Amino acid sequence: MSMRIMGLDYGSKTVGVAISDPLLITAQGIETITRKDENKLRKTCARIEALISEYEVDRIVLGFPKLMNNDIGERAKKTMEFGEMLTKRTGLEVVMWDERLTTVEAERTLIENHIRRENRKKYIDKIAAVFILQGYLDSMPNGQASD
Repeated sequence: MSMRIMGLDYGSKTVGVAISDPLLITAQGIETITRKDENKLRKTCARIEALISEYEVDRIVLGFPKLMNNDIGERAKKTMEFGEMLTKRTGLEVVMWDERLTTVEAERTLIENHIRRENRKKYIDKIAAVFILQGYLDSMPNGQASD
């Protein structure tokens, strides 16, 4: 029985989406969902639900943007609310994953791959989702993914 884990990078106008392989070793970015208004989440949630069934996802890892001093700011509060909404709508476990360094890493990866600055915005959320999910996958004890 294979399962996959979904990684999400939740931004004010976008959600970057990554999916693990069935063996839970690698994460790959699949898309960036955009919305016009920060609070209009119905379509975003519907798209996430569609991807969950398409990829047979059974757990969600949501990047949690704590501030460097560990405080929980406005962005983190909104992320927690989004996580609760996802749990209600999907019935899946939503794991909050500290993402403080992922955007920095994502940006560095894009620069190293010579992606021009004006194109970086297109990829950054999806790549941030990959880093969030990869960090989580790497933290799991080998072979204990199916707990």
